[in-house]
Amino acid sequence: MITDRGTSDVHIVKNRENGVTVLDIQGVIKLGESAREFSGFLEKVLNEDTGPVLINFEGINYMDSTGLGELIGYLQKFEDRKRKMALLRPNHRIQALLKITKLDSVFRIFDARDQAVAYLTAGDED
Repeated sequence: MITDRGTSDVHIVKNRENGVTVLDIQGVIKLGESAREFSGFLEKVLNEDTGPVLINFEGINYMDSTGLGELIGYLQKFEDRKRKMALLRPNHRIQALLKITKLDSVFRIFDARDQAVAYLTAGDED
C-alpha cells in the first residue's frame, strides 16, 4: 500500500487487488495543488504500474472542471496503453457533473467494488 498525504486537500491510498491498481481518494480535487497532486499520482500509476485502474471516488466530496479534465486526460492515456479504467462510487454531486457533461457514457462507473474489479479483469491474461 502506498499513501500520499501531500500538501493539499487530497489524500490518495494505492493498493493492488486481483491485478487491479485501486486508488482510494479522499478530499477535494480542484484547481491548484490538489489537482496537480491527483494528476501526478495518476502519472506515476500510468508509468510505474501495470494493468487496469479503479479510482474509488467514495471519499471525494468535490471535484471541479480542472479535476474532471485531469480525469478525462488520464482515461485517454490509459486507453492508449490498452489499460482499462473505471470509477467507483462517485457521490451524487460528481455523478450529476458526469451526467451533465455526458461523461457518464465515457467512464465505466460502478457502485460495487467486486463488480468493478470483475469488469476490469475480464479478458485479461495477467
